Amino acid sequence: MNVPALRSPNAALVLDLLRTAGEAGISRLELAERTGLTPQAVSKITARLRSEGLATEAGHRASTGGKPRTVLRLVPTAGYAIGVHLDRDELTTLLTDLAGTVVARRTRAVDLGEGAGPVLDAVTEEVRELSAGTPGPESAAGAGAGAGAGAGPESAAGAGPDRASAVPGFPVLGVGVAMPGPLDHRAGVPGRVTGFPEWDGHPVREELAGRLGLPVVLDKDTNAAALGLAVRPAAPGSFAYVHLGTGLGAGLVLGGAPLRGDRTGAGELGHQTVQLDGPPCGCGGRGCLEVLCLAAVARGDDAEAARILGAGAANVVRLLDIDQVLLGGRLVLAAPEVFAGGVREVLAGLGLTAPVRVAGERDAVAAGAAWLILAPIFGK
Repeated sequence: MNVPALRSPNAALVLDLLRTAGEAGISRLELAERTGLTPQAVSKITARLRSEGLATEAGHRASTGGKPRTVLRLVPTAGYAIGVHLDRDELTTLLTDLAGTVVARRTRAVDLGEGAGPVLDAVTEEVRELSAGTPGPESAAGAGAGAGAGAGPESAAGAGPDRASAVPGFPVLGVGVAMPGPLDHRAGVPGRVTGFPEWDGHPVREELAGRLGLPVVLDKDTNAAALGLAVRPAAPGSFAYVHLGTGLGAGLVLGGAPLRGDRTGAGELGHQTVQLDGPPCGCGGRGCLEVLCLAAVARGDDAEAARILGAGAANVVRLLDIDQVLLGGRLVLAAPEVFAGGVREVLAGLGLTAPVRVAGERDAVAAGAAWLILAPIFGK
């Protein structure tokens, strides 16, 4: 598919408004008002989007004068993206449509310690299973319902509605891969992943692109999750997504855009030193938030882990004056009230008013990884 938004900022702006309008759609007049473009320019852009199958009419809306306005909406099935969450012990792959709706999901155990060869073999296999075919409207609706209901391991492995069916003409636009940092998102190369130094410098993006024959984008897991949250309608302008799973990190969003840093080093929350003579951490430091927090969870003391997590979140709020703290990751989701309440208590005790809530989705990282492919289409 030749996506015009990739070569036209104005088309990307219009396409994003179609996306956020959802099924209700939006009229050309509203598009002109919200973009500042002339009605003529909007008509030309929407005509092109319709001709390329990205937009379609969604009925009519009553007008205050004259004939009813034609309403347009995005065609989500015009393209698909694959999001990959390569965690230290688990691989999750999602197929999403152009609007970011999950239509198929697969998961399997992996071990980063096996090295890049076997692990990237697993990634290649899972992505090929999803990209072998893309679902049409009926199967997409069924898969979306299954995924939203929390499909179990059997259906996630490829049975039932989570299995993609082939419909020619609707391409997979690319593969977004999210994995633990540190890494260089511009070069597509991981650094010395904590506990797995053998990944340092491996050309993950280049190798996967060659294997799959698809564009590949590599980013940190927390950055991907933050991006997926940032593109949602009514997302806060600035927030920290704090992820506690097999490790601890943060994705930062300022001014509606992810803050990665020149070396993808922003958001390494887990490796803030909070205890100078504390226990050694796999990063080479001592007394890091990550090692202290994970040790508390291992002892079964989630309340203490939440207090430690709150100390890290408070540092971020003070440093960046963010609007909101969002919590996620498998350990948080296992005890959401404990972690949200503990972090709130720490912030409140320091006089910090940033709201704290749990992001809630089990696949926030994988879904965000798909947005690494989709976001540029919408000018994000």
